[in-house]
Amino acid sequence: MNITGIKGMNDILPGEIATWQFLEQEAHRIFQTYGFTEIRVPVVEKTELFCRSIGETTDIVEKEMYTFSDKSGNSLTLRPEGTAPVMRSFIQQKLHAQDPVSKLYYMGPMFRYERPQKGRYRQFHQIGVEALGVDDPKIDAQILAMLCDYFNSVGIDDVELHINSLGCKECRPAYRQALIDYLQDRLGELCSDCQRRSQTNPLRVLDCKVPACQDATVTAPSMLEHLCGDCDDHFKQVKDYLQGLGIDYTVNARMVRGLDYYSKTTFEMVTGSLGSQNAVAAGGRYDGLIADLGGPALPGIGFAMGVERLVLMKSADQLAEQRLPLFLAAMGQQASDRAFLLMATLQRQGLRVEMEYSSKSLKAQMRRAGKFGARFVLILGEEELARQMVVLRDMDAGTQQELSLVGLEERLLELLNETEPEPVAG
Repeated sequence: MNITGIKGMNDILPGEIATWQFLEQEAHRIFQTYGFTEIRVPVVEKTELFCRSIGETTDIVEKEMYTFSDKSGNSLTLRPEGTAPVMRSFIQQKLHAQDPVSKLYYMGPMFRYERPQKGRYRQFHQIGVEALGVDDPKIDAQILAMLCDYFNSVGIDDVELHINSLGCKECRPAYRQALIDYLQDRLGELCSDCQRRSQTNPLRVLDCKVPACQDATVTAPSMLEHLCGDCDDHFKQVKDYLQGLGIDYTVNARMVRGLDYYSKTTFEMVTGSLGSQNAVAAGGRYDGLIADLGGPALPGIGFAMGVERLVLMKSADQLAEQRLPLFLAAMGQQASDRAFLLMATLQRQGLRVEMEYSSKSLKAQMRRAGKFGARFVLILGEEELARQMVVLRDMDAGTQQELSLVGLEERLLELLNETEPEPVAG
């Protein structure tokens, strides 16, 4: 029986992993520079957490969650997004008591049951940040500056920052009713999903990708026209700070978020290179979420990036591949054993070294060294052992020299540190 993987849950193979590691390492570096620290939360949470935070009428809760009962009858869900689990941990572990301002980031897999397509999978990965305890527009601008810095650092420039404001609990109800009234007159022009959403989650209609729905909502009322004084002032300050930082942005009044907890500043990094899946990062404010989940009345703002979409935009051949400094080619059991001990010694000194473990000809081993892109190849056979010498071949220069086995480890470390291999573009 041939057991295959689950549709929409993909393997990340060795040939791809360098891109993933690069994207993750840059996230660690950039986010920590801005004062964020990493948090890790479980991939499984109580289902109630997502119903209360995301909203029971959202597509995620209604259609996409992986929910099951454990042996005790508890309803559990594989996390479909990262913010709610981080908020649960923040409240449960009383992180707010340690510091009134918490700046956290996370990375890991999320799960949603939906039709797999390019850039959208059933198990997908996100890198996200959450800044809690600050309602000043400066933190909004800082989050957006950090997001832009990240894209610059990983070399992805085919993106644009779109921003909007979704108001607050004071001004959004009136806008919501105005939008419902507008949609009610155009129900026949909407797809079946948007007909349902027009009453339960009308803002999501504005985000529909069906052309007929987009045409029907061209003249829909804008949230920006219904902002209260506080929300309007907040949004203006965010834009002023972005301009002061020299960050380009587009105000997109049609941009909404699919989760109920968002308020005030919302944003996306969008691209034209991924077809319909054009958002590679998205987020915004959620000032009432912590209190709704039973925590203190603290504001928050954050975003999440889809790693698979970043990988599609940052192909492996754009990364510099680090060459292997040294390959050990040994002929005969005694030479192989000596090469193994030498390899272990050098690896403990922080040097990347590979060897052929099985018995193969020198020609075959040289081919394998070439596959690794080895800078040097150390050749060790029975004859060399008898003479207490080895042959070191310089693969770039096409030359070779003999080295004594006595003090060989120190000589190799000295030589290879002097000629540390340059990264080679793939």
